[in-house]
Amino acid sequence: MSTQTPVQQPATRRSFGKWFATTGWRHLIGVALCIYAAFPLFYVLSASLNPNGTLLSSNGLFTQLGLQSYVDLFRNEQRPFAAWFGNTLLIGLTTAAASVFLGALAAYSFSRMRFTGRRFGLVSLLVVQIFPQLLAVVAIFILLTSLGDVYPALGIDNKIALIMVYLGGALGVNTYLMYGFFNTIPVEIDEAAKIDGAGHARIFFTMILRLVAPILAVVGLLSFISSTSDFVIASVVLVSPENQTLAVGLYSYVSEEFTSNWSVFAAGAVLAALPVMVLFLFLQKYIVGGLTAGAGK
Repeated sequence: MSTQTPVQQPATRRSFGKWFATTGWRHLIGVALCIYAAFPLFYVLSASLNPNGTLLSSNGLFTQLGLQSYVDLFRNEQRPFAAWFGNTLLIGLTTAAASVFLGALAAYSFSRMRFTGRRFGLVSLLVVQIFPQLLAVVAIFILLTSLGDVYPALGIDNKIALIMVYLGGALGVNTYLMYGFFNTIPVEIDEAAKIDGAGHARIFFTMILRLVAPILAVVGLLSFISSTSDFVIASVVLVSPENQTLAVGLYSYVSEEFTSNWSVFAAGAVLAALPVMVLFLFLQKYIVGGLTAGAGK
């Protein structure tokens, strides 16, 4: 009995109209969104390389190229860009690290321990976040002014005081965000460790922190971005030019009506975006898992 190999039918090629109706329109929208998102970035980069110092003359992208704006950015003694950059990194990294550590401690307590006022505390953290920190600017200024008379390190024009303000404003939302992720970690892991004689501190530092690394990366990144890009609170707390951050210092280049230099401002904005981009690329593998896991809790 002979067996015959089935003849494969040639694949039918879809028409362009049918392909566009099913999946092609999605590619078109994706390309349009990419162009829409990338255009401001190229525009700012082009403006930073424009020696004329204005944005209007840079409508033709990269028609005039020069690095004079970057040179002027570091040569201006009245506006110490290097000090602003260092202050921004110091405040951003310290705030991010402290926010992650304190938020993880609070989230672990709410997730694993049962105590009086636990549910009320969680609800209070969520309700407090409804009111933006901007509403407390006057109260923050008065509080820091009073504290500065007793503890100069916590007074106006001090970087430690600004870090404390950022920690107080971000601790609530970070705790609630981590709380949902901590609930996805099986409680049986804690119980097995307790049988072996481990306490809460040992379980938290040696086991739980490794399992919740994605949400720690996300919270650290969000805290770094929010603290480095803040302008209102930083402009109130930090007064002297040598203590200011990039967001406050760069504003001085465009705040004056007749001496605005948009090219130097754009050059500073390009350099200010580098730390955020580097940190984002470094933590990219954790971001997706950290944002999606625990979302249903």
